[in-house]
Amino acid sequence: MKTVLHSYLQDTRALLLAKLDGLSEYDRRRPLVPSGTNLLGLVKHLIGIEQVYLGTSVGRPPEKPLPWNEDGSVWDGADMWALPSESTEYLTGLYAEACAHSDRSIAELELDAPAEVPHWPEDGRRTTFGALLVRVVDETAHHAGHADIVRELIDGQGGKDADMLDQAGWTEYYQQIQRAAETFRPGRG
Repeated sequence: MKTVLHSYLQDTRALLLAKLDGLSEYDRRRPLVPSGTNLLGLVKHLIGIEQVYLGTSVGRPPEKPLPWNEDGSVWDGADMWALPSESTEYLTGLYAEACAHSDRSIAELELDAPAEVPHWPEDGRRTTFGALLVRVVDETAHHAGHADIVRELIDGQGGKDADMLDQAGWTEYYQQIQRAAETFRPGRG
């Protein structure tokens, strides 16, 4: 089971990072939905997810704390967007380091190894490494899905099934869904 979870995690990490390919620094950073979600912010957020859940929580904290954790700005959403001083290379480098650290934890720990998440309520902090691994797989997949949508809003590049249809096929598919939705438009009928 650990091998399967690790494989899913590695694949999803790669999918997330691929969403940065070919984009300008501006496009990697700009928010495209009201919540402010942006591609580089998703990477930055996942750095902390990897470090806390597959590192600190299992007694394997990273050598260097993240600046946004150290100054507490993470609790104000500082992990969801990139400062002008935080280049793509800097953040993807931190992500690679966090993932490598997590990979070592995955290789060395059993799924039933005890874990304790420092920011969870005191009476619910104790868990297992396996539960946290599942959580990181879920978080990464969740945010990779966000990245699919944000990338599609930037330049039309869809998810991994985007080549299933050509442009005309996708247009017809979209119109078919819109026609079905129109039957439920308020004030109609």
